[in-house]
Amino acid sequence: MKIGFIGLGNVGQSLAANLARAGHELTVNDLDRSRGELLLDLGADWGAAPADCADGAELLITSLPSPAASRAVMEGEGGLLDILAPGSTWIEMSTTDADEVKRLGATAAERGIGILEAPITGGCHRAKSGDISILVGGDEDLFERFKPIIQVMGVEVLHMGPLGAASVVKVITNLLAFIHLVGVGEGLMLAAKAGVDLGKAFEGIRASSGNSFVHETESQVILSGTYNIGFTMDLACKDLGLAQKLASEFGVPLDLGERTAEIFDVGRETYGDRAWSTEIVRLLEEKAGKDLRAPGFPDELEA
Repeated sequence: MKIGFIGLGNVGQSLAANLARAGHELTVNDLDRSRGELLLDLGADWGAAPADCADGAELLITSLPSPAASRAVMEGEGGLLDILAPGSTWIEMSTTDADEVKRLGATAAERGIGILEAPITGGCHRAKSGDISILVGGDEDLFERFKPIIQVMGVEVLHMGPLGAASVVKVITNLLAFIHLVGVGEGLMLAAKAGVDLGKAFEGIRASSGNSFVHETESQVILSGTYNIGFTMDLACKDLGLAQKLASEFGVPLDLGERTAEIFDVGRETYGDRAWSTEIVRLLEEKAGKDLRAPGFPDELEA
């Protein structure tokens, strides 16, 4: 299939690479041309502008950092909804706002363009091997049509319901992950202050009712001291903001969510937008006067 792919960040580059390896005719674009080098080596073409990815494409995929970025690409000046041909399909893989994706979906439908939302979950490191989960929202027949292509990028592909449903679930999963991350830091610090070997504490938590996906993955790069989880502080704050928007819309009090968002706002102010989200634990390390380190843990998680 002729596919245009826009957004080659930590996740998008890996997703596009899996499509290229599967033999699809791929045209890619990103603000940073160097992010396309891997794709060009795999046989993809470089689009000098986003419009080059949409022109003549049967399928357009976007993997962008924010709802504002998606809006600018799809309906700004020279927006791609005006370039995609009727009968083509757009898959939005960004973590975005449910109301925004539904609004853009209605605009796409008016132009005869199909739309699915398909945010990934399960860790940036797993995108390289395709061993991630993908949550899909949109028309079920359209989902079934494109499911084989989506499965090239993710091992578990789950249909969440109509357009907007996948965005809601993805925001919830990220909210829970950030709450878990703050909790993991506090648990490990208690162990450290009590004089427990942190390598053994890691295994004890992993084998217990207190375990979580976040502990199994992000605790490792905390204990190695790199914090390199491939996901940045600004994105974490953006996703927590989306969760707060949902809570406000539906009148749901988020006691843990609100406090977690406050902690991440401090982390962003302290360490900057491009700090790894896992560095939020550094706030606790500095307050407690103790680094959470143990030998034998990886600098980066394996795919």
